[in-house]
Amino acid sequence: MAFPFNTNYASIESLRARAEKRMPKFAFEYLDGGCNENINIIRNTKEIRDIQLKPRYLQNYSTTSLETNLFGQKYSAPFGISPIGLQGLMWPNAPEVLAKASLKHNIPFILSTVTTTSIERASELTEGRAWFQLYHPTENWLRNDLLKRAEAAQVPVLVILCDVPTFGYRPKEIKNGLAIPPQINFRNVMQVLGKPRWALETLKYGQPQFATMSKYMKQGMSIKQLGKWMDATFSGRLNEEKIKPIRDMWKGKLVLKGVVSEEDTQDAIRLGFDGIIVSNHGGRQLDAGESTIKPLSQITEKYKDKITIMMDSGIRSGPDIARVMSCGADFSFLGRSFMYGVGALGAKGGDHTIEILKMQLQQVLEQVCCEKVSDLPKYLVQ
Repeated sequence: MAFPFNTNYASIESLRARAEKRMPKFAFEYLDGGCNENINIIRNTKEIRDIQLKPRYLQNYSTTSLETNLFGQKYSAPFGISPIGLQGLMWPNAPEVLAKASLKHNIPFILSTVTTTSIERASELTEGRAWFQLYHPTENWLRNDLLKRAEAAQVPVLVILCDVPTFGYRPKEIKNGLAIPPQINFRNVMQVLGKPRWALETLKYGQPQFATMSKYMKQGMSIKQLGKWMDATFSGRLNEEKIKPIRDMWKGKLVLKGVVSEEDTQDAIRLGFDGIIVSNHGGRQLDAGESTIKPLSQITEKYKDKITIMMDSGIRSGPDIARVMSCGADFSFLGRSFMYGVGALGAKGGDHTIEILKMQLQQVLEQVCCEKVSDLPKYLVQ
């Protein structure tokens, strides 16, 4: 291994447990929670884990490989890092830690519009390999400027988000004052005082900011003013009228994230998207919705040869990645697992999490006697 593997934290669950101890409660609950009663966040992972694989022990095979081709790029594994907002609030400097790890391990990293590192910095850290997820602005000039910046930063893949037509109802975030933007109250301050390492790291790297959007903001805005500015700046609703000019302007690969239906898949193909990410925003938007694995199976069955199909939401481990790939996904993305790693181990957390996922996934391939990830559908128990 390229770095000393911490054997005390050999699973994602062990990273989650340590992250919970090191992060202020409001920050951990922002990372760990879903919406309403958390039904869909639980359903996401549970129904992925209902998928079973069938080993072929007497089958001849030579070696196993995790290498995966995606949009003309060969990656070292079939998983990447999902876009996550406010990463630097959950653990200081988290997006930079993960961007560096993605380059080192040759996996994709997707930067959120509302995280705490800028497009330019993410591109620098990944040598022009970072993807960018666009929250659609209300003003065309802002959309155009963000696209120009992404192009100048050599972003290879633009991801448009479609599954946040409104903010999710998240009771814990409301209680903690962690709507966008976050509010610091007395309870939160007391929680910070109980987590000295988090506090020291925050002092080192500074208060988290919406780094990509900071150039468009007035200096010295209050929390209330910032909240009104965010509401006025972004429109979560996405439609054909908004997509067409983006497809015309963007010369790189274009991906639609948040697809959970065959109808939206058909529209994505018709509108010229190169790929979709089947996702329900990690169970943070619609508690009454399906888990992601159900629509994935339906979509891959009908559209696998027409568009690149990826998935996130509910994937936590290497075996989970194998299960998702066995249902026909071309690639997978994880969010919370990586943030658990950074929350648990700081600057080493990105490397450590990737190593866990790679070792777990490699073991699954070897155990079922599967040479390459793309062959996993042959091992699916129907």
